Amino acid sequence: MSTATEQRTFDSLNPATGAVVGTHPIQDAAAVRAAVAAAEPAAAWWGGLDWAERRKRLLDYKAVVTRDIARVVDMVHQETGKPKADATLEVILAITHIDWAARNARRVLGPRQVSPGMVGVNLAATLEYLPLGVVGVIGPWNYPVFTPMGSIAYALAAGNAVVFKPSELTPGVGVLLADLFAESVPEQPVFRTVTGLGETGAALAGDPGVRKIAFTGSTATAKRVMAACAENLTPLVAECGGKDALIVDADANVPAAADAALWGAMSNSGQTCVGVERVYVVDAVYDDFMRELTGRAANVRAGQDYGPVTMPAQIDVIRRHIDDAVATGKTVLGGPESVREPYVDPVIVEDVPEDSPAVREETFGPTLTVRRVADADEALTLANASAYGLAGTIFSGNVRRAMALARRMRSGMTAINSVVSFASVPALPFGGVGDSGFGRIHGADGLREFTRPKAVSRQRFALPGMNLTSFTRGQAELDRLVKLVTFLHGRRKR
Repeated sequence: MSTATEQRTFDSLNPATGAVVGTHPIQDAAAVRAAVAAAEPAAAWWGGLDWAERRKRLLDYKAVVTRDIARVVDMVHQETGKPKADATLEVILAITHIDWAARNARRVLGPRQVSPGMVGVNLAATLEYLPLGVVGVIGPWNYPVFTPMGSIAYALAAGNAVVFKPSELTPGVGVLLADLFAESVPEQPVFRTVTGLGETGAALAGDPGVRKIAFTGSTATAKRVMAACAENLTPLVAECGGKDALIVDADANVPAAADAALWGAMSNSGQTCVGVERVYVVDAVYDDFMRELTGRAANVRAGQDYGPVTMPAQIDVIRRHIDDAVATGKTVLGGPESVREPYVDPVIVEDVPEDSPAVREETFGPTLTVRRVADADEALTLANASAYGLAGTIFSGNVRRAMALARRMRSGMTAINSVVSFASVPALPFGGVGDSGFGRIHGADGLREFTRPKAVSRQRFALPGMNLTSFTRGQAELDRLVKLVTFLHGRRKR
């Protein structure tokens, strides 16, 4: 870091090698205030464009990102350490979300007539969703393109300007995303990035010019962001991770379930908020499942099939959870020796007590606990007994039963006979309950998240003898209204 007499800077590092990827300024509260102030007129200009013009420019941005996909992928690979194949999949998913947001914003948010009801028969009622102004996005390091773009693209499509504070582990990705946007929209700083450490994110959350914050990160950090937002009553959408479960029913496709559990747990070194951390398997297929799972897992290697642990401090959490699981459960694969910084090889442990840290707390590493259950209902009870509620997975041969289990699962999203598949469907909202946060990104709900509803009622003609909002109103008018309401609503349903 530079001396205090100069602009302070920080380095982003390749977690696999320790090499410096880039050096970026630590932007303080004054710099953040300047960025937000510059974004305010940009928001007015951008929000003033018609739907077709914003759509065209966002689709052009999508084309620019697609054209430079190799450059974006390389930056993700350098700053997170994840294999380029995984980074490519992440960027492609982000591109599909930019496309969906651009193409559907007008349909979801544009003005539309709504029924005024019989009492308001003389009114015309209109609903539309207007932009907020400047939206602040505080992004994570594990999916530094896909996750923040779920807020950025939808906020932009809704007519807002965006100030993005990427993780201090992946600042280069954030800078590049904003630079590419400027190629499509050079007139105004509609989307800009501020870099720095925690103080920069706190300044963004606490800036009075920011009309909403979209945050992704830990539950503990979300509480601090929420406190900063409270100073200005700034609304917040928060996605705070999870401890997601996968349920294997008695009639499930066992090889497919084992393959999904392994990928859901180990891909991206387990650093996936909607990854699989717990598995509950019905007794009838438990032994077959474990044979499939361990056989497949034996061929998965850290540093080859997935990358390093990106955040060094997470190693301590992973090690503590592995030690706890091994001490209280039955080790199937790996153990404490699997931790070889910055990599962690796959770890699978059976019969870990449900009240242990390895089952209750988010590990965010390539580990998996597996438990035998009597039936899918017991599995669901255990899956739901968590403070988190982000996502989950169900494998079953019975579609109707799987759908019923999915509805009862305490989570924002559930995948059936697949893993994390909901993330690839732009029309589906993404978010959780409980310690996993609140609010939604993606889909129509994600577009509305970055707007304010505007309701307008217009009197088309006066109702004779029914001027109810006047001091000239008489008893006869009220009597007529009571008769009308009784006719419309007074019949009991049997």
